[in-house]
Amino acid sequence: MQRVAIYARTSTDKGQTTENQLRQLTEVGPRLGWTVVAVHTDAGVSGTKGRDRRPGFDALLRGVARREFDVIAVWSICRLGRSLQDLVGFLAEIQARGVGLYCHTQALDSTTPSGRALFSMIAVFSEFERAMIRDRVLAGLERTRAKGTRLGRPPIDESKAEAVRTLLASGVSIRETARRTGAGTSTVQRARVAMLAEKAVDVASV
Repeated sequence: MQRVAIYARTSTDKGQTTENQLRQLTEVGPRLGWTVVAVHTDAGVSGTKGRDRRPGFDALLRGVARREFDVIAVWSICRLGRSLQDLVGFLAEIQARGVGLYCHTQALDSTTPSGRALFSMIAVFSEFERAMIRDRVLAGLERTRAKGTRLGRPPIDESKAEAVRTLLASGVSIRETARRTGAGTSTVQRARVAMLAEKAVDVASV
């Protein structure tokens, strides 16, 4: 039996509830051999909000970090968020932890070969999007340099960078890591993304 955590979210409180999502996911559980060990919800919260504004999603990710379940089940992939970049980052994180993802309305299951292939396509399109954004940013930087404007912030020293990585690896949140080390939250976020990317590469190479 697979240990499953269900996550449900609605964008507004007006006439929307998580009950239908939970009912459909609960009904499909026995057929797929699930043992539901956790249910997390965010009612009336936009998918564009960060995990600090989505307590149910934050609890879900903390469960991922502690490997409390094998699969995350959602009614639709859009319940996880509205940004492709955020979605791919989420997929990389759960993949690094060995957790699968089931999306009911799209009939996607990352624990199956076909599901893994479809999720890989999401990553391909995300990389294309990143490449376009990178090109635009680089062009903007070149224009800024041509005007003689100084760019960027001074890098943090290696001891602080190592402290950031150590705290993140132990499951400490981005904000708490920034508070403890004195690093900016954007700096800690970049470190977290880099660590997730390294883990994803390691898993893929196994």
